[in-house]
Amino acid sequence: MQSTFVINLARVAIIIAVLALWEVLSRTGIVNPRLLPSASDTFATLGDLLQRAAVQKDLMVTATEVLAAFALAVPFGAVIGFLVAENRYFAEVAKPLLFFAFSIPKSIFLPMFILVFGVGFAQKVGFGFFSTIFIVIMSTTTAVESVKVEHLTVARSYGATPWQTAFRVYLPSMLPVLLEALRISMIFNLTGVILAEMYASRDGIGHQIASWGENFQMKQLLAGVVMVAAIAMTFNELVRWVETRCSHWRT
Repeated sequence: MQSTFVINLARVAIIIAVLALWEVLSRTGIVNPRLLPSASDTFATLGDLLQRAAVQKDLMVTATEVLAAFALAVPFGAVIGFLVAENRYFAEVAKPLLFFAFSIPKSIFLPMFILVFGVGFAQKVGFGFFSTIFIVIMSTTTAVESVKVEHLTVARSYGATPWQTAFRVYLPSMLPVLLEALRISMIFNLTGVILAEMYASRDGIGHQIASWGENFQMKQLLAGVVMVAAIAMTFNELVRWVETRCSHWRT
């Protein structure tokens, strides 16, 4: 308990030190405050932005797109990953192709999504799905392969049905790995949607951030970056908390 407190205290101290350095660099003129507004001004701007109806609407648009892409990518990727891990022939054929596809920067495909889907909801959800599904497939494959063979053998020797094997052997063993994969997948998902909004969109918080940057509105730009970072970190810590609660499931 004491070590956890010390670690948390150290993390808070680092955050405060970074914010203090940011404030000093801007206030003293070491860095041009027009290029790097102070931390206090940025957070004041953030508070003002969050009260604006247009920004709230854009946040809701982005949240809807992110959740839709995530809800599609996770089950599809999990099923494909499970099939790859369970079928040796399929794994030999598909794994090299998956690693090849994963290594390609997804941003180069964004113009194709715009050409196919146009500029709208489908384009952003589709690109978020595309940015996420490969990491889900690979993580699921790794999670399935981490299940101990002897546990499966015991379950099947006692006559466990496929559903019982899935929920009483696979799921408890895979859950910690899958939760970690979900955290990473959401980062890819959020990045994909924000990038699609910044590249070609009429709404969404990514569109707003791109607009602030183009118009050299540095306070709003930095406030938008802080906003997106806070959302990502909140989701990350929430899943991490669930992950610690479920760590005892690992068999």
